[in-house]
Amino acid sequence: MRTCPRCTRHLFVQRSRHDLYIKHRTLALLSTISSKSQPRKSSTRESKLEAMVVQSGEGSVHVVLVPYPSQGHINPVLQFGKRLAGHDGVRCTVAVTRFVVGSTTKPCSLGSSPVRVAVFSDGCDEGGPAELGGHRGPYFQRLEEAGSVSLDELLRGEAERGTPATVVVYDTFMPWVPRLARRHGAACAAFLTQTCAVDVVYTHARSGRLPVPVGEADGPLRLPGLPVELDAGDVPTFLAAHDTHHPSMRALLMNQFVGLDNVDHVFVNSFYELEPQEAEHMASAWRAKTVGLTVPSAYLDNRLPDDTSYGFHLFSPTTETKAWLEARPPRTVAYVSFGSVATPSPAQMAEVAEGLYNTGKPFLWVVRASETSKIPEGFAAKAAKQGRGLIVTWCPQLEVLAHPAVGCFVTHCGWNSTTEGLSAGVPMVAVPQWSDQTMNAKYIEDVWRVGVRVRPDGEGVVRKEELERCVREVMEGERSKEFMENANGWKEKARNAMCEGGSSDKNIVEFIAKIGLI
Repeated sequence: MRTCPRCTRHLFVQRSRHDLYIKHRTLALLSTISSKSQPRKSSTRESKLEAMVVQSGEGSVHVVLVPYPSQGHINPVLQFGKRLAGHDGVRCTVAVTRFVVGSTTKPCSLGSSPVRVAVFSDGCDEGGPAELGGHRGPYFQRLEEAGSVSLDELLRGEAERGTPATVVVYDTFMPWVPRLARRHGAACAAFLTQTCAVDVVYTHARSGRLPVPVGEADGPLRLPGLPVELDAGDVPTFLAAHDTHHPSMRALLMNQFVGLDNVDHVFVNSFYELEPQEAEHMASAWRAKTVGLTVPSAYLDNRLPDDTSYGFHLFSPTTETKAWLEARPPRTVAYVSFGSVATPSPAQMAEVAEGLYNTGKPFLWVVRASETSKIPEGFAAKAAKQGRGLIVTWCPQLEVLAHPAVGCFVTHCGWNSTTEGLSAGVPMVAVPQWSDQTMNAKYIEDVWRVGVRVRPDGEGVVRKEELERCVREVMEGERSKEFMENANGWKEKARNAMCEGGSSDKNIVEFIAKIGLI
C-alpha cells in the first residue's frame, strides 16, 4: 500500500507520532462493550461507559459531537472527532444513544481512539428506531423530545465535572441541537454528512429555485453550483415525483438547513478538489468548509496512530474473507455491497446473483443476515463449491477495498461507501437505491469518471444482463484502464487533502485556531 507522500509511515507497521500528535491520547473505544446484539439495562451500560471514559486525558477545549443515531452518520462524525482530538489540547466526546451502544459489536481490530463515548436517550432505548416504525416521522419526533432532555443533562453533567463543552458539533439531521449548545454557552458547528453537490441541490430546493417534486418533464436541470446537468433520476429521491417514502423523510433532508446561517461553523464531509465548484457554492451560501474524507487515517494519510477502524459496528463481523481474498490474483474480484439499509426484493436478489455468476469473475458479496433468505436456494453453495463466489453477512469493507485482489466495487452509492471506494482507488459499478445515492451515482459515472451506472428496466429491476455488462465494462472493457487511472488519481488527491497542509487539513486547523488553541 502506498503511503502519504508527506507521511511515509506504512499502514501495518509501527508508526511514530506526527509532531501535531505527540500528546495524542488513546482509549480503546467500546473495547469493553458486549458483542451481544440485545442491549442490557441502561444503568449497567451507563456505569460501564463511565468506567471506560474516566481515564480520558484532559484538554483545554472540549468538543462534544452529536451524530444522528445510525451507522452511516456515526462513522463520519466520529472520524472528524478523531481528527480534532489528534491535536494537543483538544478533548472530544461523541454522544450516542443507549440503543446504539447496546447494539454495537466488538470490532475485530479496533485499535485505540482519543474520543470518549457518552450515552444519551432517544426515547427508544431497547429497540431503537424500529420501536416506532424505523427512521421516519414518529422516530424523528421522539428523538427530538427525549434527546433534548437527555442531551441537556449530558451537557450539564460535563460542566459539573469541570469539562464544559466549548463547542458542539451536531449532525444536521438534528437541527434542534444548537439551542441546547447555546443554553450551555457552547459554540455550534454543523456537520453535513452528504456531498457538497447533494447539499447544493437541497439548498436550491429549499429556496424554491428547484421546484419540488421533480418530474421527468422537468429535466435537464441546470443549477448554479453544479458542473453537470441533472435529470429527474439523478436528484436525491426524496425530491423526485416518484418518491414513495414517508413525507417526513423529505422534511428531514430539507430541514438540515434550518438555522444554518446562525451557527458558528459549517462543515461538509468532502474535500475541495473532489467538488471545487460545489464547495465554492456551499462556502458562498453557508460559509461551509470541507473536512473530509472522513475514513480512518490508516487508509489516507497515516497521521493518526492506530486509526484503522471506525470503532462502531452494528453488525457481527466474520473472519473468512481475508483468506478467500488472499487466494485470488490482483484486481480480479468484484466486491458487492448494498449497504446497511437497502432491502432489495427477492426478484432483484436473484438477478444480482445470476449477473455476478455470469461475469465469470470471482465475487465477494455482502448480504445482511436479514436479507439472506432472498438469495436463490442453493446459489451460495454452488458459487462457493466452484470457487466463484463467497457470500458473507458482514466484512471489514475498508480492508476489503484496500486488498490488491479487488478490482471492482459494486455499490449502492451511499456516501460513506463511495468515499471508501474513492480512498481505496477502486473503480465502481453504481447501483443506487434511494436518497442521495442517485446523485452520487451520477458523479461516479459522469464527473469523477471512475465507473458506470446500471440502468434498471421499466419495472425498476436491474436485470442480470445489465449487471453483467457493467461489471465487465469496469473490469475488462475499453474504458477499464481509464477507470483505474481516474480512481487512483482520486485516491491520491483524497490523501493529499488530509495530509498536513492539505485542503481539508487546513480547514480543520483553522477551526481549532478559532476555538482558541493554535
